[in-house]
Order: sequence, then structure tokens, then C-alpha cells
Amino acid sequence: MKKKVIISLSILFCLGMSGLFIYYLIKHDHTRWQVALGGILVSLLPLCLLKMRKNPFNVSIITGYYLFLFCSLYLGSISSFYLHLKWWDSTLHFFKGMYIGFVAISLFKYWIPPPARSSVSFGIIFLFILSLAVFSSVLWEIYEFVGDLTLTHTMQRGGNKDTMYDLICGFAGGLITAVLAMFRKRSL
Repeated sequence: MKKKVIISLSILFCLGMSGLFIYYLIKHDHTRWQVALGGILVSLLPLCLLKMRKNPFNVSIITGYYLFLFCSLYLGSISSFYLHLKWWDSTLHFFKGMYIGFVAISLFKYWIPPPARSSVSFGIIFLFILSLAVFSSVLWEIYEFVGDLTLTHTMQRGGNKDTMYDLICGFAGGLITAVLAMFRKRSL
């Protein structure tokens, strides 16, 4: 089932972004065709999971990845939600923080054998989930900074204030997931 979902979503998203890439390339809209090209590349990344003997991510995690790509690339950048809806960027950073928290839970279950899970403290689980969410927020801000230096000049329009607000939103999303995981530790 997971393989079919990964292949289907990858193909669907890649075809959509390919169509947008061609459309905006013909229209000479260099900003949007670059976003679509990036969308093609990131839509194919989950195909690497098919090479793994055991994929640690469930269908919800995989679907969440494509939902984030759709909201960020298509709605945010191509449809200009980032420009017209001031809350769009911070909402996506909050969602990403929560999402990476759930990715951390999946990785915890994948890396820690079931007999050993019961001896892992609440604090370690909490710190692992929160740290991965915050780390992903930092990496995203580095991506935005480098993107502005080299290509777009539009990702961090608010400068330091935008960066700090994005980091706080990513932290808050990760914090919520970490707290939820602490209450559900027995089921991890």
C-alpha cells in the first residue's frame, strides 16, 4: 500500500509541476518556472524510500509531505499566497514543526527496538522530537537565506523579524507534537 501511495503521489505531483514548469517557461516567468522545477525535484525524493528494506514512514507521513509541498510551492509561491496572506508563511512553519515532530516519532519507532522503547525516558523522547523539529526550522531558514542570496530575493522579505517568527512557529509546532508524544509514550 505504501509503495502505491508513494509512486502515485510522486507521479501526480511531478506531472503537475512539470506542466507548470512548461507553462511558466513559455510565459518567461522565471520565478515561477524555477519553483516548478524545484517542485519536480522534491516530488521525486520519496521514491528513494522504495529502496529501503523497511520504510519507517506511514501513509499519513507520506501524504503530509506532499500536502506541505502543495501548500508551500503551488499555493505559497506560484499562487502568491505568501504575498497576499500574511499568515500563510507562519502557518506553514507551524505545520512543518508539527509534521517533523511526527517524522521524529516514526524514526524513533524505526531506530529503537520495541523491547528497548519502554526503558527510554519521557524526557529523551520529548527532546528528540523537539530537537528534530527545531533543527528542521533552522535548516529551512538557512535554505531561505541562501535562496535570497543566490536566486530569488523574496523569501525573507521581513528580514530578521521574519526569520525569528518562522523559528518560533516551527518551535511551537514541534513543542505541541513533543507534548502529545509524552502523553502517548506507552503506544510508541
